[in-house]
Amino acid sequence: MARGIFCLLISLLLISCATTPPNNQGDICSIFVEKEGWYGDALASKRKWGTPIAVQMAIIRQESSFRSNVRPPRDWFLGVLPLPRSSSAYGYGQAQDSTWEWYMKSTDNYGADRDDFADVADFIGWYTNVTQRKLGVSKWNAEKQYLAYHEGHGGYSRGSYHAKPWLKRVAKKVAKQAKRYSAQLKSCESSLESGWSLW
Repeated sequence: MARGIFCLLISLLLISCATTPPNNQGDICSIFVEKEGWYGDALASKRKWGTPIAVQMAIIRQESSFRSNVRPPRDWFLGVLPLPRSSSAYGYGQAQDSTWEWYMKSTDNYGADRDDFADVADFIGWYTNVTQRKLGVSKWNAEKQYLAYHEGHGGYSRGSYHAKPWLKRVAKKVAKQAKRYSAQLKSCESSLESGWSLW
């Protein structure tokens, strides 16, 4: 009995550790050291889709602050009854149901989960690749990629973001974060690469 409880507690501890956000979100090297496996996931997405690791990580930070199970807030009727959420967005990348289904169908990756970091890194690589192909936005242009990510390809084509000054500010923030991450990554990429190659 005691052994069973001990095993359950260890399992719960490991699960909670796996889903906690990194302590220093402003330093990509610190993130990858703390979150073992994330660098390999982001690198795999970069190799597959061509999207820079810094751009992937800047988008994820903006969308969820690296929290795996985030959903949009919900209102409550009379403070008691939960009302529907404003969006179906969920997980690290805040992908909506319809977009995630499109991704799974397009990549034949039907087991993908929005609260799995590897799947979300792959999703962002795929989405930014589609954005480049459909809209001509460079995968290195974090600002425009984020606008297309947030507004969808149709919204971006229509210029919907022009009516949202706050979103333009957020996109510039994502671009600055991607630039910082890119510079930081240069100082630790070789050690991360050698550690990843061991696997």
